[in-house]
Amino acid sequence: MEKTSQSGCSHANEAELSPSFLGEGRSAGAARAWRIPLKLSLGVLSLAILLSGCGADASKPAPQAEIKPVEPAIPEEIQAAAKALLGSESQVLAFGDLAKNGKLQFLAANVVPKTPTNNLPGTIVTRAVVAENDDGKWTEIFRCDEHLKNPKGYLGLTPLAPVTGWRLQFEQNAEKGLQLYFTPLQGTTDSHVLPIGVRWNPATKRYQSLDRTYEHFLLEAPALNDVRSRLR
Repeated sequence: MEKTSQSGCSHANEAELSPSFLGEGRSAGAARAWRIPLKLSLGVLSLAILLSGCGADASKPAPQAEIKPVEPAIPEEIQAAAKALLGSESQVLAFGDLAKNGKLQFLAANVVPKTPTNNLPGTIVTRAVVAENDDGKWTEIFRCDEHLKNPKGYLGLTPLAPVTGWRLQFEQNAEKGLQLYFTPLQGTTDSHVLPIGVRWNPATKRYQSLDRTYEHFLLEAPALNDVRSRLR
């Protein structure tokens, strides 16, 4: 009975009684067999990720620097004419067929530089002129200094008291030409008054001021005592 029992146990535990190094050898071989394709798979995956990253970077266009439009160079003759009218500190702000009358004109001014004491917004000027080329000769046809003037006299709405500084705004209209807006300033503070509009009048062929609607031209006055309400 004992022999039968031992024989049965021997068959039942045959797998467990096998030498341990044989089992280890089979397990190690199987592990190595799986480890080789796993390493290959990881290598291929890493290469694919690297290539896809490079491809994504290569497909993105390189950022381009912002291209600013090149402003036309101011002709030397215009620079010289501006300096003759306003001195060496003059700046040419615009030139061309400003009045849409077929003649070359330029707008120049003595611009006050920005400083801690001059922090007012916009372009602040002490003087400004518009000059026109007539048969090769530059002629002043509008002036802003302490007052607004043209060859016929003082422009309507120009302040009676002398103005030492103006805020200048201007724009070029495709049909009406250069449109100027002068706001008189009081010292280093903003006076908060309405700007005075000035534009070329094709009927009178000169720059004149506009009424408060900026639609109707005002007549000039030979003296400052009557410059506010003379409508043309």
